Amino acid sequence: MSNNNETISVSAEIKQKATMKPFDVYPLYDVTPVSAKGIVVTDDQGKEYLDFYGGHAVISIGHSHPHYIKQLKDQLDRIGFYSNSIQNPLQVELAEKLGQLSDCEDYNLFLCNSGAEANENALKLASFQTGKSRVIAFKNGFHGRTSAAVAVTDNANINAPINKQQKVTFLSFNDEEAFQNEIEKGDVCAVIIETIQGVGGLDEPSTAFYQRVAEQCKAHGVLLIADEVQCGFGRSGKFFAFQHHGIKPDIITIAKGMGNGFPVGGVLIHESIKAVYGMLGTTFGGNHLACAATIAVLEVIEKEQLLENATKLGERFKKRAAEIPQVKRVKGRGLMLGLEFDFEVADLRKRLIHNQHIFTGGAKDKKVLRFLPALNITEAHLDTFFEALQKELS
Repeated sequence: MSNNNETISVSAEIKQKATMKPFDVYPLYDVTPVSAKGIVVTDDQGKEYLDFYGGHAVISIGHSHPHYIKQLKDQLDRIGFYSNSIQNPLQVELAEKLGQLSDCEDYNLFLCNSGAEANENALKLASFQTGKSRVIAFKNGFHGRTSAAVAVTDNANINAPINKQQKVTFLSFNDEEAFQNEIEKGDVCAVIIETIQGVGGLDEPSTAFYQRVAEQCKAHGVLLIADEVQCGFGRSGKFFAFQHHGIKPDIITIAKGMGNGFPVGGVLIHESIKAVYGMLGTTFGGNHLACAATIAVLEVIEKEQLLENATKLGERFKKRAAEIPQVKRVKGRGLMLGLEFDFEVADLRKRLIHNQHIFTGGAKDKKVLRFLPALNITEAHLDTFFEALQKELS
């Protein structure tokens, strides 16, 4: 029988070994950022990296923008959080500012915490509104990792059995006949579409198809959800990417670049859809710090004319990329871009990080290198990137 000292010793040994650690989510590159400013990220060894990925399109106005930092600090000195059971004038200010800059003043804003949550609530709202449950989504689309958002995401690797209980039909972009056949079945509550697919590899519908989808949704009482989580907030060169196509969705979902790193998401709901108390709700969504962060981002986008810069730099990027023989195709708009090669780009990404100190992104299409830099990058940044890329390709 063990004595008390042995028991203490064994317990201490178990405690020493049983250390909690983070759950594995992504394969990790051997880089540990400790500071960042503008488009430059510095690691714990003092190495500087050019950030052409923006942490999944999140960094919209650059790291540590001084106006953004000041607004957050000032807000934290006043009040950082209270629940949505009280009035929050910052939510009103944010909604008004967002409506003006995006030309979507005939929408109402529901604030949440992420893109997945935004899409989850958008789908629920569409089902409430129509009384129906089936959704039309598109192949290679990505809408998040919560239940309904996963169900409408075309990725078997993250679609668990519980998610497959949802009624979802996946179609290809630009197949008008297939779309018409599905929407005429009469049991559809929503069509959800990424205007520019991020994870999928920068594909987008044609203007004719997108307009046809919008027209048929209206004709059949189906709500059109534009997922602008990654392509919105100026990344395409217009405030929302669907504005390139002259359509008007019933619901718009947003996140990523709207908080420049602070977790925030939102759902823009056309004023024709009436709110019912209890239909949507959130604890953390629209808190004081989240609103302050988003208002600061909007102010910087407006003051520094970042929509214009995204358009200008995007065109320069495409021109430079077209001069590279190994580039098969340039995809995307503004500063949401992809270079398609005739080989898989995983090794090229690694070499760009380790040899050239440049962050880029991958996609579901393994031959596409993805670029999602801050909207205030400069021509000098692009020149540095293309010099580095050509070195690695040669």
